[in-house]
Amino acid sequence: MAVYTQVSAEAMSALLAQYDNAGQLKSAKGIAEGVENTNYLVDTDRQRFILTLYEKRVNADDLPFFMALLDHLAAAGLPVPRFIPDRNGVQIQTVEGRPACLIEFLSGVSLSHPNVAQSRAAGEALGRMHDAVGSFHLERPNSLGPEGWKSLAVQCGASLDQIQPGLATRIEDEIAYIDRYWPRDLPRSVIHADLFPDNVLMQGDKVTGLIDFYFACSEVRAWDVAVTHAAWCFENDGTGFDAARSQALLDGYDATFGLSQEERAHFLTLARGAALRFTLTRAWDWLNTPADAMVTRKDPLAFLRRLDFYTDATLADLGL
Repeated sequence: MAVYTQVSAEAMSALLAQYDNAGQLKSAKGIAEGVENTNYLVDTDRQRFILTLYEKRVNADDLPFFMALLDHLAAAGLPVPRFIPDRNGVQIQTVEGRPACLIEFLSGVSLSHPNVAQSRAAGEALGRMHDAVGSFHLERPNSLGPEGWKSLAVQCGASLDQIQPGLATRIEDEIAYIDRYWPRDLPRSVIHADLFPDNVLMQGDKVTGLIDFYFACSEVRAWDVAVTHAAWCFENDGTGFDAARSQALLDGYDATFGLSQEERAHFLTLARGAALRFTLTRAWDWLNTPADAMVTRKDPLAFLRRLDFYTDATLADLGL
């Protein structure tokens, strides 16, 4: 989440007027976290919403896929935010010249330093999601899979060395490794692909919301576990691997879905791919985010440090 486009109070009120029982606008606050879209927390005299304007990587043509996925997950009992239709049944609006959607607000808080019990709960929730998508039959290509990483690396080019000397060569070497060893024959499904702690809402140790599905795609399913592992099991700067959180997250996933022996055998390669993906996308954003954008840039080196850890780690280190 972020704010790239400023939305006037008049435009916000005009949007709300298209919905039955939305209420009158009381306040709207831009949300600075994240990097993909413009987001506002909208309060009316009746309820609270999230307003999202789609920018950068999110293609408006993909929105029907996301809507169908969230409806499917909600029907399966997962705590996900659905897109709200206006009184004419329209879910995709135009606000300040951008495609936009009004979205359900879910209670709970995003964590900055999850504990062991919360990590287990996240693993359990991811397993329930993977179970639910077994009966979801739409597909969406992953534009940020191994081929996308190659493209991003080329686009960043020598500028990577502005972030850290030698980073361009380090990335080139890792892409060569991934190209050789990536386990392309593992089971696939629709995955979240971005289940960071800030995309999981919690009350205490209970998951109350899974949000921000805009990277959801059809991909190697166990890679989703690897992405979540990389996001939850380190300090925010990529140091301090937490073996207890790692064990708890993986145990939680095993309790509701589980990794096969083959998926476990390839897990470190998948984790290296997760760390590489976020090193590259954060590097691109670091180099290209407009200076006047209300957005929190995220340090790409935090995932380079994770990549270094996974390069040297064993499965036993992770609790597998």
